[in-house]
Amino acid sequence: HIVESGGGLVQPGGSLRLACTASGFIFSQSDMGWHRQAPGKAREYVASVTTGGFVSWYVDSVKGRFTIARDDAKNAVYLQIDNLKPEDTAVYYCSARGLWGPGTQVTVSS
Repeated sequence: HIVESGGGLVQPGGSLRLACTASGFIFSQSDMGWHRQAPGKAREYVASVTTGGFVSWYVDSVKGRFTIARDDAKNAVYLQIDNLKPEDTAVYYCSARGLWGPGTQVTVSS
């Protein structure tokens, strides 16, 4: 079971922190990922973090603006998004072990 939160409407240049909480599997032994799907576009893999948080990966378009972090004590993974751009507007999904949450909407607009 995976649930995302933290989305909302924000102006360009603003920031959001998305949260994902998970249950039903051993969180600390699972790589975690964030994806997004913009209207009319395919789902895009944007960030991931390995077990222990030792390695993180970002798609080129978000490097320097997105930061993924995990808290194994809380079974949670976060996505800090800074300097938001209108093209970041999408539903953001958390995933692990083939499981997906329902997503959280991020809208960037003035």
